[in-house]
Amino acid sequence: MVDYQEILTLSGLISLLTLSLLEVVLGIDNVIFIAIVATKLPKKDQAKARAIGLSLALVFRIILLFSISWIMSLKDPFFHIGSFGVTGRDLILFSGGIFLLYKTTVEILEKIYGGAAKNPDAKALTLRGAIVQIVFIDVVFSFDSILTAVGLVSNVLLMVLAVIIAMIFMLLTSAWVSEFINRHPTIKMLALAFLILIGFILVLDALHLHIDKAYIYVALGFSIMVELLNMSYRSNAHKRNH
Repeated sequence: MVDYQEILTLSGLISLLTLSLLEVVLGIDNVIFIAIVATKLPKKDQAKARAIGLSLALVFRIILLFSISWIMSLKDPFFHIGSFGVTGRDLILFSGGIFLLYKTTVEILEKIYGGAAKNPDAKALTLRGAIVQIVFIDVVFSFDSILTAVGLVSNVLLMVLAVIIAMIFMLLTSAWVSEFINRHPTIKMLALAFLILIGFILVLDALHLHIDKAYIYVALGFSIMVELLNMSYRSNAHKRNH
């Protein structure tokens, strides 16, 4: 239901702020994935991949928001495997989780063993390929955030505005996150480990084994804080020795 006047009320503005913050928090894993994919491209294409990928993802999210009844129908079983009812949402989350696990595992192995350097014939990631990956993983992440949004508010316009605000935040921060992750290899490995966990959570969620992602966010935040302290220690130690 679209109620334009509700947005201008105090409760409407509070709902918009709450939903926007929620979308930003739920988009952290998305920003990290985009940052890692973008760093695989030549410098001149990185900003373009982020901008085009996120813009297309925004369009898909808005389309999904105006297809709420279809989204909700994805929670109904398509078929059964024994007593387990497989829904459309399960299939989307499972495919997204497997893709994320595969993509992140390959990236980790490349970092550890230098796969790209050892295999000069390996196909480089193209701009189009990066955009497709960004859009695909964003659509997968969208289902959880949209279903969460539906549980909080019923005004579609509020949801659309919250998604737009979150996407603007992603556009503004993705370049900084990409540069920061690329500059600090240990942070990049932490980010990849985080994406592995998110991939497992998506697969488990598809199997109806729900794990609260808040635990993962707290663990990531704590790990990054410890690594920042280590970076500060190494930097000060280097200055003292020179």
